[in-house]
Amino acid sequence: MTTLTIASDPADAEAVEAVKNHHAQMSGELALLVANLADAANAADAGEATSARSRLVAWARQSLVPHALAEEQTLYPAARELTEGRLLVDAMLAEHVAIVAMVDEVEKADTHVTAAAAARALQALFTVHLDKENDQVLPLLAASPNHSIAGLLEGMHQVLGGGHDGHDHEDPAGSATGPGGSSCACGTVDPPGNPELDVRVIPHAIRHATIFGALDAVAPGGGLEIVADHDPIPLLSQVEQRTPGRFDITYLERGPVDFRVRFIAVA
Repeated sequence: MTTLTIASDPADAEAVEAVKNHHAQMSGELALLVANLADAANAADAGEATSARSRLVAWARQSLVPHALAEEQTLYPAARELTEGRLLVDAMLAEHVAIVAMVDEVEKADTHVTAAAAARALQALFTVHLDKENDQVLPLLAASPNHSIAGLLEGMHQVLGGGHDGHDHEDPAGSATGPGGSSCACGTVDPPGNPELDVRVIPHAIRHATIFGALDAVAPGGGLEIVADHDPIPLLSQVEQRTPGRFDITYLERGPVDFRVRFIAVA
C-alpha cells in the first residue's frame, strides 16, 4: 500500500517521487541480493554463498549505509524540528543503528545459513523502515510550510539516487560467478535457479523502480525472473533503453493469466 503525499510546491512533489523511486530501487536490489544468499545457503553451495554474502555486504556498505547517513544529515533534522516528527525520527535513528548491526551480522556470521537468516531480518527491517519514510516522514515535511524537501535534498545523490548511465554492473566482490547462475570464461551461463520477483504484489507506482533495482543487482552471468499479471512490453522497452544490450530476455510464460520473463545478464 502506498500513501498519497500532497506537496504544494511542484519541486517538492518531484523530490518526493524521486525519493520514493530510489527507495523502491534499493528494495529491489536488496531483495535480489538476499534471495541469492538464501538460495546458495540452502543449496549448501559454499563458493556461491561466500560470493553472494560478499556482494550483499558490499552493496550495504556502498549504498544502504551511505543512504541512511545522508538522511540523517538532511530529512531527519528537519522532521525532528516538528513536534509530530520528534519521536518518529528518534525511533528511525535507532533503526539505522539496528540496520548497521545487521549488516555486520551478515558479514561475520559463522555459517552461511546464519548469514542468510540475518539477511532476511535486514530486509524485513529495511522494508518497514522505508515504509515509515515514505508514509510518515515525507508527508510530514511536504505539509510543512517551513521546509522545502527539494531544497533539503539539493545535490544529495545518496537520497535521491542518480542516473544509471555508466552504472557499474561488475560484481562488487570481484567474483566470476553471478548471482542466480554461474558463468565461465567461455561466457556460457547456467540459468536454472534464478531468483524470482513477483511484481504482482508491488504497488504500481513503484513497480518499475523496484524491478530496475533488482536488475541492477544482477551480476554478469546471473539472472532474474519476474512474474507479472500483464504482458510487460513497456517495461522491456524501458530496460533496453536504460541498459542497452545488457540482458538476454526470454518469455517463459506468456499469458493468458500470468506472464513470466527471464533476464540473463550478458557475461
